[in-house]
Amino acid sequence: MIELKFHAGTLELRGLAADASVPSACKWDGRARCHRAPALAYAEVVRALRRQGIEYSDAARGYSELDFGLCVRREPRPFQTEALLAHRKGGSRGVVVLPTGAGKSHLALLVIDDRRRSTLVVAPTLDLVRQWYDLLRTSFGVEVGVVGGGSYELKALTVTTYDSAYLHMQNFGARFGLVVFDECHHLPGDTYRMAAELCLAPYRLGLTATPERPDGKDGDLEHLIGPTLYRKDIVELSGEYLSDYETVRVEIELSAEERAEYAAERKLYIDFLRAQGIQMGRTSGWSDFIMRAARSSAGRRAFQGYLRQRELAFGASGKLRHLEHLLELHRAERTLIFTQDNATAYAVSRRFLIPAITHQTKVKERSEILQRFSSGEYGAVVTSKVLNEGVDVPEASVAVVVSGSGSVREHVQRLGRILRRKENKRAILYELVSKGTGEASTSERRREHAAYRTPS
Repeated sequence: MIELKFHAGTLELRGLAADASVPSACKWDGRARCHRAPALAYAEVVRALRRQGIEYSDAARGYSELDFGLCVRREPRPFQTEALLAHRKGGSRGVVVLPTGAGKSHLALLVIDDRRRSTLVVAPTLDLVRQWYDLLRTSFGVEVGVVGGGSYELKALTVTTYDSAYLHMQNFGARFGLVVFDECHHLPGDTYRMAAELCLAPYRLGLTATPERPDGKDGDLEHLIGPTLYRKDIVELSGEYLSDYETVRVEIELSAEERAEYAAERKLYIDFLRAQGIQMGRTSGWSDFIMRAARSSAGRRAFQGYLRQRELAFGASGKLRHLEHLLELHRAERTLIFTQDNATAYAVSRRFLIPAITHQTKVKERSEILQRFSSGEYGAVVTSKVLNEGVDVPEASVAVVVSGSGSVREHVQRLGRILRRKENKRAILYELVSKGTGEASTSERRREHAAYRTPS
């Protein structure tokens, strides 16, 4: 009897000769004496076997149909209904792109309820795992499993991190019929992609606000999850489904002392690049700089110059003075302050007695800070990068980007933190840029998105 089995993140098709006509995803494995395919190809293999009229026993499928659905139902917004229908029409495999605050998680609940298969939700952080755990438990009224953060419990509805998923998927990759990849732009990485490749789930949903990746690997999402089935950007939803908003770019002059030091330190850095013929615009530019800088005292000094000129631009004294003005101007509103590095975040925290959240902040402390921020006990919170994803604070209406990278995704995510809809709310994002520094071009790169090109 021909048998299809799941083994360590792969499919084994047993009972056919090496030269037999088999689905294209299957390759002969001489050591195991069977045809083998990635678990990802399960739906493709099953369809091909049926088309070829090959009778088989399916011992691979370990997932079940859910005997429960949503116990808490909320009327979907029109675009969520459209996205659900697009997912269904696309064979229940694909990516949905919606801005932060538009209700991607509610769409996922609708898809789980629609498919009624055991489901695994994969999220990038433990904060998001906790949010998904609470959402699934209260929405479906059942116990929810968790894999990650010291827990390993599998249920019909389970939530895990990308780190845990790629480590353990070879063990439980057959147990879920639907897999939801939250913030799916993380998935095409060299290791995280294994979370999709070792998973058998025939139904897949990817959720993101910004699928594009600097390395161009966002194109791999079609192979790992499915094509982009539905997309709405911030400018299409602001006003009716997201808060109205405006973005304000503020140029900050360096002090005379800062300007002189910035010019000197940057000159050391630029002169070294020129002397070595290093072009930072190339893919290998940064790695070339690091390798050559380590070989000489002049190189190490150039690297120190690079770090110092960034530090001066990121934490210019004028930025902190203007931040003081903004905090006073918006003292009655909840404000999120974003920085590129921990040092600037802690400097802001000390100067204005504002709680800081960085990667060093313990989970319980982070949760308490956000709870107090949400309740209004804290009027502002400063963070480096950890709140780009995973914070849900509808009350926040002001964001101040003191410093950041050139990433379009990061900038759009930061804007999205303050766009949760609330009656009579108008959000505003301030971007503080040190004039005449490398931050100016960085700012231009990260603003290459429709959300920043459209007049308010």
